[in-house]
Amino acid sequence: MQEEVENRTLTLIVSGTKFTGRLFKAAISKYMAHRREKKLEKQRSRDSPVIPKGKQTVKQLIGQNQGVSNIEINDPSIRDFERIARKYGVDYAVKKDRSASPPKYLIFFKARDADALTAAFTEYTGKKVKKAEKTERPSVLAKLAQFKELLKNTVVDRSRRKELER
Repeated sequence: MQEEVENRTLTLIVSGTKFTGRLFKAAISKYMAHRREKKLEKQRSRDSPVIPKGKQTVKQLIGQNQGVSNIEINDPSIRDFERIARKYGVDYAVKKDRSASPPKYLIFFKARDADALTAAFTEYTGKKVKKAEKTERPSVLAKLAQFKELLKNTVVDRSRRKELER
C-alpha cells in the first residue's frame, strides 16, 4: 500500500501521427494548466461562505442580514410544519419557548420568504383542520360494534310461516 502511494503514475493519452518531443511537451503543459485551473476552482469554492438552506439556527438566520420575522405555533407536532416548510424551500429556525405549560414554538424566517411561508402555513393549518375533523368522526369498527350490540338485544322470530295467497 505504501509503495503505491509513493509511486503514483499518470496516464496521459495523446493522439497524433508522429509522436515527438514537442508534442509530448505540449501535452504535459496542457495537463498542468488543467490541474492549476482545478486547484484554483477548488480554492475559490472553499473561500466563499456557505449559505445554509432550510432549517438552521436563529444565529445563522440573523447572520444573513436579510431581516427576520416570526410566527408562534402552540401545536406540539411541529414536524408536520417542518416537512411543509422544506417543501416550499423556506429558510427557517425553530425556537422552543418553555415558559408556558404547553410549550410554544417560535418559528423565525427571512422577511423575503414571507410569501412562501404564508403559503406553507396555510397548507399546515389546512392539514391540521382536516386531521381534527378526522378524529371527531367515530370509527367504522366502533359503529359496527354498536350495531352488533343492538342486534343481540333484539329478539328474532325464526319460525317460518308458509302462507299461500290467492
